[in-house]
Amino acid sequence: MASQIVESVLKEAKKHEANKVTEVHLIIGELTFLNPDQLRFSFNVLAKDTILEGSKLYIKNRRGSVKCPNCSYEGVLKLKDDLVYHVPAPMLRCPECESVVEIIGGRECTIKRVKMIA
Repeated sequence: MASQIVESVLKEAKKHEANKVTEVHLIIGELTFLNPDQLRFSFNVLAKDTILEGSKLYIKNRRGSVKCPNCSYEGVLKLKDDLVYHVPAPMLRCPECESVVEIIGGRECTIKRVKMIA
């Protein structure tokens, strides 16, 4: 994921003929299960020797939200620190009735803003 972020920011910086990128702001949904510390580390490694080197990476977390087709619950998902949530497609259950829910938020990884110097 970090490589895609770096590639996207570099591509955008090139479009704007930037000489330096100083800040990158991300929104990461909790259901991406991306570890912010690992993402920062990877970002910094990949940014080395590019116009991103030394830039600050800001990460805002967004809670996961779900909708239950059975009981109509709509709201945040209460995740436990359980390995079952670290598999590619876990079965997420409604906190009210235990039915399988539809994810309606929290799976995004969005570059919200990039600060560049021309």
